[in-house]
Amino acid sequence: MNRREMLTSTAVGMGTCVASSLLAPVQALAAVAKPVRIKTIETFDIVIPLEGPAATAAAAPGPFNAATNRLNVTRIETDSGVRGYSFGGSTPESVKAARAILIGNDLFSLEQHLKRGLILWTAVEEAMWDAIGKIAGQPVARLLGAKVTSVPVYLTYVWPGEPTQDHVPFKDQAAQALKLKNAGFKAMKVRVWRKNAADDAKACSEMLAAAGPDFRVMVDRTAAGPGLWDYPTGLAAARALEDAGVYWLEEPFDRNDFLSPARLAREMEKIIITGGEGYQGLAPFRECLMNNTYEILQPELRTVGGIFMLRKVGVLAETWGVPIAPHAAAGLRLAGRLQVSAAMGSMYQEIGVLTPPLLPDDIAVPALKILRSDKLYTFKDGEIQVPENPGLGLDIDEEAVNRFRVEGFVTPRGGQGRSGRGGQGATVPRTN
Repeated sequence: MNRREMLTSTAVGMGTCVASSLLAPVQALAAVAKPVRIKTIETFDIVIPLEGPAATAAAAPGPFNAATNRLNVTRIETDSGVRGYSFGGSTPESVKAARAILIGNDLFSLEQHLKRGLILWTAVEEAMWDAIGKIAGQPVARLLGAKVTSVPVYLTYVWPGEPTQDHVPFKDQAAQALKLKNAGFKAMKVRVWRKNAADDAKACSEMLAAAGPDFRVMVDRTAAGPGLWDYPTGLAAARALEDAGVYWLEEPFDRNDFLSPARLAREMEKIIITGGEGYQGLAPFRECLMNNTYEILQPELRTVGGIFMLRKVGVLAETWGVPIAPHAAAGLRLAGRLQVSAAMGSMYQEIGVLTPPLLPDDIAVPALKILRSDKLYTFKDGEIQVPENPGLGLDIDEEAVNRFRVEGFVTPRGGQGRSGRGGQGATVPRTN
């Protein structure tokens, strides 16, 4: 066995061992409780009628998100009468496939279900965790070993219009950064798809000048963008962005290129190279860690395989001493991600507001009509408080959910809304 194989074996063994222990609270609960079997799984859309400013915010056009008052619901019911909910997005086809392996089977047998296909149906898995938490009377974060009660956040924006963002005035992005700073947020991420990377660097300079020295600006190439960067282009862009004061550059190269991001990080003095939103399961993250591909890992719950798989990635990252900052969602779709972030002690949780000039509370407005609480999330000093209600932390008004149910399904623009497709203590080596 060579050194690389030995390191891989050791790290994976440690990660697997710790990950297995993560289920100890759930397994203990299952051992003392009567078997809880999944009775039904369904998915449907709801449309929440809104008036005034809330309706304007809900209808705001965006690059990916459909109207925020039309939500997809995934709901499971157990033979104990407990129901679990997810707003992560399912399709009728994915739910039909999930029913074939889950109906009549034990709610708590998560590992077995993942091996049988649950890794593909992340909204179903999320709803299962919601039910498990309700049965336990605990938030999912606590069942997964909660490390924190609040998580630092950054907000991501993509301006509507052509993908390159060349049409977006620098002053508009600077104004949004200032708006976030005045609202108490401390970090913002934007897409860097302009045809000339030097223009993105200038825009970032204006954002930082507007928001001040205590505000961070991150940028995202999203791996592909409108054409992949070759290494010289990525290096030149990274240098310009670093000179502008940008905190991190996300996915500068092809996602299957595990070497170039590491090489780029070695050549940079301050800017951090991050990525990982496109990977499913543990294997690609293991490859990232073995090659030092990214200095911060950014798994996406919907893609990686659900709540428990995301938690496993967090364990693997913690084993290697690499920080983790999970990928985006907003509104009700943030609920599961936030619970796992609290369990991992994430350095950041992204909130994908996407559409300027909206703030997270604008996206949350429709949710309030299907909750028994008057606020979805609470933000303070650039952090989001983790809800402590059992399950995903959402106090769902089931009567309201049923009342707003509609026929048919809508896939949000960009195909971002539906599933069915295949740590604490770490230090960041650079600051600006």
